Amino acid sequence: MTRKHFLIACFIQLTGMQLWAIEPQETLLLWKGAAPGALGTAEKDRPKLMVYLPAKAAANGSGIVVCPGGGYGGLAMGHEGREIAEWLNGMGAAACVLDYRHRGKGYGHPAPMLDVQRAIRQVRANADQWHLDTKRIGVLGFSAGGHLASTAGTHFDRGLAEAEDPVDRMSCRPDFMVLCYPVIAFDEPYTHRGSQKNLLGENASDELVRQFSNEKQVNEDTPPTFMFHTDADYAVPAENSTAFYAALRQAKVTAELHIYANGGHGVGLARDIQGTSTWSQRCEEWMSASGFLGKQ
Repeated sequence: MTRKHFLIACFIQLTGMQLWAIEPQETLLLWKGAAPGALGTAEKDRPKLMVYLPAKAAANGSGIVVCPGGGYGGLAMGHEGREIAEWLNGMGAAACVLDYRHRGKGYGHPAPMLDVQRAIRQVRANADQWHLDTKRIGVLGFSAGGHLASTAGTHFDRGLAEAEDPVDRMSCRPDFMVLCYPVIAFDEPYTHRGSQKNLLGENASDELVRQFSNEKQVNEDTPPTFMFHTDADYAVPAENSTAFYAALRQAKVTAELHIYANGGHGVGLARDIQGTSTWSQRCEEWMSASGFLGKQ
């Protein structure tokens, strides 16, 4: 998080002011009962989606699960959640901001992965109600949320046809990914150690570390991907994105990567950062050219 965003967050906590205009039309619990592996029944134990739907006249049928960052120890729900929902609504896409379990709530692996997989299933299960195309359901994540989004794109199933819960019959494979200054690789010189520790614990096995070094899990079935990073990001260096991009290229998966000179980590939409502020426009162009936006 930049100093600017830290100061904004402190101001919000002190004043209780909301600096974003939109509110979700619906908040949906991922599971009606207890989530798998739940440690209790408090709010923190109940992962959910905040659903932001675009104006009907602008809606194009695309739906995107948004995973805010926070090092798997918190969630940046403002500039990596609500502000992103507002941007996505502006291009006609539905945005479903994921309030997932993490170490700050007492959870490590596999809870975050189970939450994002269930979130994608829920969006598909609610496609008729929200007027979405089940073949244009994406996932977008920032920082550790980018790791979670890349986990969704490299660890998925097509649904269980015989499942008692109709939501579990839905595929949890995203149709596309948008990864923003993502954590990707574990046990590398450029690894964000805090995210690795929060997700996998202090003494994770080599097998588990490799399993969630997501650049090592890319194959030909990994979804098309847009990525951006900044050269000045010293918290989560750009090598995370370049490693994932190289793996996508090797697997012949369509991908686009932008590395901007300016801006550190946690920039969100980067509206006030010269050059980097164009990433959202490039992303919209990529989604449109790839067929993920546009009327049904």
